[in-house]
Amino acid sequence: MTDSPSLTTPLDPKEQPILDRLLATRDKLSLLKQDRSTYIKSQDVLDLYEQVIEQVHLLNIIREEHDKPLEQNRVDNVLDDCFQLISLFFLTIGRNNEAPAVYSMTSTIRRLLDHLKEAAFYSPKDLESAGQALDSMQVTLKRGEESHSPHLLKLLRNRLDTCRQLLSALQLSLADLSLELTPTYERLVSILRSISAANTRQKFPSGEVQGFQDQLREIQATMVDGKFLAENSTTPAGQNVATELLNRCLKWSDIVLERQGNIDERFKPTYEKLCSIRNHLEKLSITQAWSLRETDLYDYQRQLDRIDESRVNGNFEDSLGNKADLHAQRTLLYLIRRSYAYIYTLIISSEPVSEALLPVFNQLQTLRRCLLEVKRSGGVSSSRELYPYSMKLHSIDDMRIDGKFMVGADIPEGQGSVNSLLAECFDLNYELRVEAEENDSPES
Repeated sequence: MTDSPSLTTPLDPKEQPILDRLLATRDKLSLLKQDRSTYIKSQDVLDLYEQVIEQVHLLNIIREEHDKPLEQNRVDNVLDDCFQLISLFFLTIGRNNEAPAVYSMTSTIRRLLDHLKEAAFYSPKDLESAGQALDSMQVTLKRGEESHSPHLLKLLRNRLDTCRQLLSALQLSLADLSLELTPTYERLVSILRSISAANTRQKFPSGEVQGFQDQLREIQATMVDGKFLAENSTTPAGQNVATELLNRCLKWSDIVLERQGNIDERFKPTYEKLCSIRNHLEKLSITQAWSLRETDLYDYQRQLDRIDESRVNGNFEDSLGNKADLHAQRTLLYLIRRSYAYIYTLIISSEPVSEALLPVFNQLQTLRRCLLEVKRSGGVSSSRELYPYSMKLHSIDDMRIDGKFMVGADIPEGQGSVNSLLAECFDLNYELRVEAEENDSPES
């Protein structure tokens, strides 16, 4: 396993035993992640988590003694790997609402916010989503004050504070954007991203990109004397922000149409690797409920981290140190950002249910969607039509022992979520049956 990033700060000899133990723990976490023969058990994860926390405590003591609380070396690299894996394991076992689960999300949001700042274009909705995620994580940390190590909580609070500072700076950049100009600005953001997505298709869609460019020309044609006007013909605030983005969109569309999806050969291996990562994550986002084990995201995160950190002063360079041209630079950065965005979406949409219960949970979600659709379409003409749903619900209900879904002698996490969903499905089925019977009655 490769550390990311690589740090060369000299290591204090007293930290070597800590590094050795963390490396051993990371190996155990990695082996546990790869084991597909059974589901991940909570106790296995908690034991490894406690081992990592113990090493954090020892590390803090050593660094406080030497007055080096902000030291960064290989120990910190491996520690980050351990926390990243443990965080994803907490999601896998369904303990999404506990403090350790926050770690991986802070890493991903930090990456996304850094990239938004670098790209210098984003919509208010992007920032709103990040803000809501940070607020949710703050609540999780508050809830965990009595049950988790203060060392971990302090680390997570610092990571959240860093994300909030980045978010505040990004919000400030859009502070001058008026409400009247916001719809136009958001449309420009959407078009720019759509052009970038088309630019990375296996077969370049010239007509589609030309269509986006035509939309940009239409937006440009609405300007009067180089300014966007509101409906009452006034000049709303935020002209520079919107105009700069429009010009950027037009320039990018020209470059993309000229290159026709052909990237500089020097950067093609990196491009193909990023396309592969993006495509795998996109597929996971579609089949997530049935195929995702959250710990699988770790390998994608680390691959992206290494590519992202290989840049020199923000630029991709070839083996001779020559910088990538604008087309290659923006194309590679788009793929990195899109991949991080998929990881973000996969993490926040993770259900608080152990993977052991996911098959049942997913079946119930499907049943719920079907029953809601039947209800929306006017119900059923006869209670007999509900027979397949009733049979399936009762077969799932019969799996419970004393009200719990068991796997062997284990009681996996997520019992509340699964039982709540089962009860909701029974209620929907009952409402539909009563309605059908009322319609069938002689009085009606």
